[in-house]
Amino acid sequence: MKRTIIYGALAALAAVAFEADACTNLIAAKGATADGSVMMTYSADSHNLYGFLHHSPAGKHAKGETRKIFEWDTNKPLGEIPQVEETYNVIGNMNEHQVVIGESTWGGREELADTTGQAVMDYGSLIYVTLERAKTAREALDIMTDLVAKHGYASGGESFTIADKNEVWVLEMIGKGAEKGAVWIAVRIPDNAISGHANEPRIRKVNLKDKENVRYSKDMISFARKRGYFTGKDEDFSFADVYATHDASTRRGCDARVWSYFRRFNKDADKYFAWCNADSDEPMPLYIVPDRKVSLAEMQESMRDHFEGTPYEMTSDIGAGPYHVPYRWRPMEYEVDGKKYCMERAIATQQTGWSFVSQCRDWLPDLVGGLLWFGTDDTGTTVYMPFYCGMTEVPAELAEGDINTLSLGSNFWVNNIVANQAYNRYDQMIPDIRKVQGGLENSYADAVKTSDKALAAMLEGGDSNGYANAVNTMGASIAKNATDAYRDLAGYLFVKYMDGNVKKTDENGDFIKSEYGLPVYPTFPGYDKRYYEQIVKESGNHFLIK
Repeated sequence: MKRTIIYGALAALAAVAFEADACTNLIAAKGATADGSVMMTYSADSHNLYGFLHHSPAGKHAKGETRKIFEWDTNKPLGEIPQVEETYNVIGNMNEHQVVIGESTWGGREELADTTGQAVMDYGSLIYVTLERAKTAREALDIMTDLVAKHGYASGGESFTIADKNEVWVLEMIGKGAEKGAVWIAVRIPDNAISGHANEPRIRKVNLKDKENVRYSKDMISFARKRGYFTGKDEDFSFADVYATHDASTRRGCDARVWSYFRRFNKDADKYFAWCNADSDEPMPLYIVPDRKVSLAEMQESMRDHFEGTPYEMTSDIGAGPYHVPYRWRPMEYEVDGKKYCMERAIATQQTGWSFVSQCRDWLPDLVGGLLWFGTDDTGTTVYMPFYCGMTEVPAELAEGDINTLSLGSNFWVNNIVANQAYNRYDQMIPDIRKVQGGLENSYADAVKTSDKALAAMLEGGDSNGYANAVNTMGASIAKNATDAYRDLAGYLFVKYMDGNVKKTDENGDFIKSEYGLPVYPTFPGYDKRYYEQIVKESGNHFLIK
């Protein structure tokens, strides 16, 4: 069988959030969304991750065939597992049956990392092997837990989001150290609720007798008792608190991201700030019911969150600099006069390799209902491009690449060029970026409305070849369009803001020329008032004009 190399979000096993690479999942069940789709998001955040679109083609396999497993983070060979008779088409993190899986790493108890040396299934391989095999979220849950039971679990504590066109589950899992397999618990998110996880386990006390909405490994509690982690009553068991710790660092760096999402849609969610800020030990719940239905555009906007409108807002403290930049470079913790301090860690962050917002829609055929809005690099500045789950060809602009080799034909690289210019003069450049970004995404949303009907008609008429050609052509066109537009935007930003100036433009963004055909003189915006005040505060009369 052709070897399949699986890549993913590099995530450290350390529990300290500010030292770990980190990912974010946001969730909206079908009854909580404006159009009735099941939506989830995933950002694969790593400082060494190249953003490309994964693809695994559907296939038939002979009896006795095996599938090689490579560790997602390192590409280290872990072993082989028996292949199934049929595997499904996977594009990104969605398969042809509208099953979608995302993750975030939290590490947990270090002694529960595999010590057998025989574990084969790491968290990334679990995702993609399962997508190749599952038709529903519940079937995916069975496959994932069965794989680790049979072949061992090679990663640390992990939270997974598993969604299909009808429902969405959160699965939390951690290894058993010297014992094979993993302990785990899964909770179905109610249809009227939103949820999320961001490098913190979130499942606490639940009704263990609710077999329809709660599932767990048979040794989840007994294993904890045996290891001395838990001595209470079964009904008081909290997976999150037994298998991980939650200090001020992890709450602020991890749970705060989910809280910032919650507060967008529920007026009472501000009360959970006390948990994130370590002012209260009352945990934030796994899910809440929003005050209004969540739209696709709002899910995309939520992925661009920098804690705007919260006490953690990132554009006004001294770290934002004179151009109000809502980004902070690593490391995330620092020490001054023997005290430890932190940088904020928002959902939108510079080191994202790729991200998506998925839609699973039960009123359409699976091959049309499954839609992956995919983007590379920083979620704050990326363009989310719609790809149908039946797409079988990866556009050239989203093919595998190398993070050390610049390519101006790569969506990942042109997005990085745009974003990294904005990191220097954010408040000046972001309006120009938003104009292009919003224009592209609005045009894609309009295109999807038309293509949904046409593609569904093709499938209903039995024209599977026509469908395949249409979705591949559409995907290629959108990827090229987005990449070309951002390559042009990168050049435009460079020209407009070169040398610390701002060249004058008209209402269309075109550079203004004088009546004689020459460029008019640029403006000199300088720095904000606080920056000048800080200079005087630190230098006194050094720069004073006498």
